[in-house]
Amino acid sequence: MTRVVLSIGSNVGDSLAHLRSVTAELGPRLVSASAVFSSEPWGGVEQQDFLNAVVVADDQARGPYQWLEFAREREEAAERVRAVRWGPRSLDVDIVVCRSLVGDDLVSADPELLLPHPRAHQRAFVLTPWLDIEPDATLTVGDDARSVSTWLASLPDSERASVRRTDMTLDTSR
Repeated sequence: MTRVVLSIGSNVGDSLAHLRSVTAELGPRLVSASAVFSSEPWGGVEQQDFLNAVVVADDQARGPYQWLEFAREREEAAERVRAVRWGPRSLDVDIVVCRSLVGDDLVSADPELLLPHPRAHQRAFVLTPWLDIEPDATLTVGDDARSVSTWLASLPDSERASVRRTDMTLDTSR
């Protein structure tokens, strides 16, 4: 069994519906879902703000590559187009960390699946929603293990301020 932390984001089409499609597909595997946050685009490409969230899921039958397949299937279902790096997208599903049954973070240097996500510690739009559901979460980058709150505090004020909680939820009953 693995536990995965997924960062999900969208700024094309019905962004909230795209995010909700991930939680709907997870079904009973969903452990928790953050609130929905609005964030300024990251990476320098001119575009509208994103909706972002983080979800945590468990699955006895999935390892990291099966989670990668899940992420790609969700993006394809949302008709994601990869035209410009860090450009607009209907749905982005990134694996932040994948943990084994005993709670160890799995590590991968495979260019298809870098684990933990190599830039998660630099992105308030990942760290802020993650803290919303796992206030004691930790993230290891290389040999540097820190609390997610410490990683977030190390970011520039402008980066942290660019992520704003919305009144939207991933709960489809609302």
